[in-house]
Order: sequence, then C-alpha cells, then structure tokens
Amino acid sequence: MSKYKIKPLSPENLKMHPLLSRKNKVNFKSFAQVLAPNNIFAQFVDSLPDTLAGKDFKEFISLMRLAKKKNKAIIFALGAHVIKVGLNPVLIDLMKEGWVTALAFNGAGIIHDFEVAYTGQTSEDVEKHIKNGSFGMAQETAEILNEAIHSGEEKGLGLGEALGKMLSVSDFPYKHISLLAAAYDLNIPVSVHVAIGTDTIHFHPKTRGDILGKLSLKDFFLLCAVLENLEGGGIFMNVGSAVVLPEVFLKALSFVRNTGNHLEDFSTAVFDFIHHYRPYQNVVKRPHGNKGKGFYFIGHHEILIPLLAASLKSQDLK
Repeated sequence: MSKYKIKPLSPENLKMHPLLSRKNKVNFKSFAQVLAPNNIFAQFVDSLPDTLAGKDFKEFISLMRLAKKKNKAIIFALGAHVIKVGLNPVLIDLMKEGWVTALAFNGAGIIHDFEVAYTGQTSEDVEKHIKNGSFGMAQETAEILNEAIHSGEEKGLGLGEALGKMLSVSDFPYKHISLLAAAYDLNIPVSVHVAIGTDTIHFHPKTRGDILGKLSLKDFFLLCAVLENLEGGGIFMNVGSAVVLPEVFLKALSFVRNTGNHLEDFSTAVFDFIHHYRPYQNVVKRPHGNKGKGFYFIGHHEILIPLLAASLKSQDLK
C-alpha cells in the first residue's frame, strides 16, 4: 500500500460529450488531393540547385527510388500533425504505389485517424476547451478506440493491427481516408508507440494501462522486425514527431543491432517545420553505420509531403 497521503484521482465521473457535437478545425473537404505523375515535377526536381537542401532533396529522391527498386524497408514514422493538415489521401496513394512498407504512429495519431474515419473531421479547439475541462472528452473516440484495443488484446494483436482491423471492417463513412484502415487492407504493418498520459483516451474509465502497454510493447518489437529490412539501402523517415518516435527509433535500432543485425547501409530523413533536437540527433546524426546518410528537410508538412509524393511518382516517368 502506498505511503503517500495524497491519493490518485478517479476517472469514473468524467463528463463526456458526443463526438459529432464538437466543432473541429479540420474537415476532410480541405484534405490534399492526389496528383497523377507529371513530367513537370521530374523536371522541377532536376532543376533544383546542386547545393544545400536542393542537392539533398534530389539525392533523397534517388535513394527512395533505389530502396523501392530493391524492395527495402521504407518506413514513415508519423506525428499526428501530418493527419491534421490533411495528408491522408497523399500518404494512402504512396502506400498503394509501393512507396511505404511500414508506418509508425505516436498515440495521438490513432485518435485523429479514427476521428477522420468516423466523422470526416478532427482537431478540436484545444485553447478554448481546455479552459472548461471539455478538451478530449469526446465519448465515441475514447469508447470505440478502447474497445478495439481490448478486442485486439484478446486476439493477440498489436495496437496498430487491432485498430486497423476495427476501422477496415467498420461502416464508418470516411474510412477510405483512414491511414490505419488502408494499411490493414494493404497488409502494411503499423506500429503505435504510446506514452501513458499523453493522449485524451487515457483518462477514460475504460482505459486499461496494462493492455495499452502490452499492445504498444508488442508494436515496439514489430517495429524492430521492420527495421531489419533497412540494411542494404532502406529508408526511415520521421515526419512531425518531435520526441516520441525519434526516441523509439533509436532504442529499436539498438535492439536490432544487439541481436546481430549490423544495419550499416540505410538512410534517414526528418521532415518538419522547425529544427528539433531529438529528431536531428536520433534520426539524422546518430543512427548510421559506415554507409548511409541523414537528411533534414524544414518546411510545412502540407507542402513538403505532397511535393515529395509528386516528385517520387513523377521520377518514374523519366
């Protein structure tokens, strides 16, 4: 028994509200559109200056093409901001075209992807709702995700697969723009890496920390297995996660190397709108062996990722 005089609070009496009653800042109607391959983008990439980020971008495109050609891992580790700025259609298209072999999410990513699939909207006004304690209190988000997590534990699934399966078989009207559902349908492994207390579903009465931790730990070792196929020219990309996913990547990389996989020849990249310490250290600077290279591209996700996607698809026309 704890010796502390202060006792933890209970989530039993939370005041929830229906998800559909909440106003959101992001609607599927504003999501990015998928572009067909176009020689203009191939010419644009070729026209970039051979210096600084222009040179890096051209080199990274070439490394991505080589990784795809050699059937090496191309892993997109995504922060939730990527979903909130409407990039699901672009990423799903890349998944269908073979440019993504695995996805990794932080805990917030599954919340926004679910809400997009369920309502076609996401991203509440945090600054407004935090003032009266209604922030994060959407009933369906917490209940449906927790039910799927518990069901996944019973079936022996990891967090990403459990949620992907739930969304795939659901009748949610916007599941066609869900990353989790698309990955499940395409048999692309998804790992979800949760930090307890960082996500709104964690304070719901149905949340079970033991189950959440068990499934997220299972996903950590799934990511480790995915990393094994980096050797020989694979790519790991961190897009919009400032702390959790760069830390997870570094630990997973150490685990894989400790088991006898040298992982000397692979490349990494960070795409983010500001320069962060951990993504730079853990993804760009520290991981590489005798071969491979790290890249850091700074700019808005809603511009950089569609540009990357259009460039990758258009280079195949050359």
